[in-house]
Amino acid sequence: MNILTETKHLLLKEIRLEFRQKYAISGILLYVISTVFVVYITLGQEVGGAVWAALFWIIVLFASVNAIAKSFVQESPRRQLYYYSLSNPASVILAKMIYNGLLLLAISFLAFFVFSVVVGNPIKYPWLFYQTLALGALGFSITFTFISAISAKANQSATLMAVLSFPVIIPMLMTLMRLTKISVGLMTDSAYYKDMLILLCIDVILGALAFILFPYLWRD
Repeated sequence: MNILTETKHLLLKEIRLEFRQKYAISGILLYVISTVFVVYITLGQEVGGAVWAALFWIIVLFASVNAIAKSFVQESPRRQLYYYSLSNPASVILAKMIYNGLLLLAISFLAFFVFSVVVGNPIKYPWLFYQTLALGALGFSITFTFISAISAKANQSATLMAVLSFPVIIPMLMTLMRLTKISVGLMTDSAYYKDMLILLCIDVILGALAFILFPYLWRD
């Protein structure tokens, strides 16, 4: 069985498991909606563009952590041994990244929709913001999926995940915030495509590192 076929079957398995454990999705949805509501009752609808961008990415970031932290932690040792005997490690990490990327993309657009309805929508350049949202979801998916695989091997998995992800997420968040400010109209930059290229390069580098290092981690 080739990598693409294995990835397809593992991806379908992830989707079936998620729909079987509906409390996970419900918890994330509750977090997003309740956080936006707290922002609304605290600040009202008079939220400036910079505050809107900062609060939005804070919500998406913590929702991403809650959604992906369980990727490998929830897998029992027996199930991991079963996957090890049947699957290529590249297929396992690729299926996890694709599934988490789709999940984070849905969460990000849900947060944007709820944020827009409750707090308002200051976005002046929607297509730029949508592209930024997609690259951000992809970057969070790759980063947190691989770090979740590393931290699952340690006893203090939550602490290790926070420590390892911090130096990677900070430059990504800075670039996302800059592109969001351009989308809102707080900044004028005709060379915004350079920032998008930086985000894309970060995603590609992290994805390549995950594919190179995960097989060694998988054998442990």
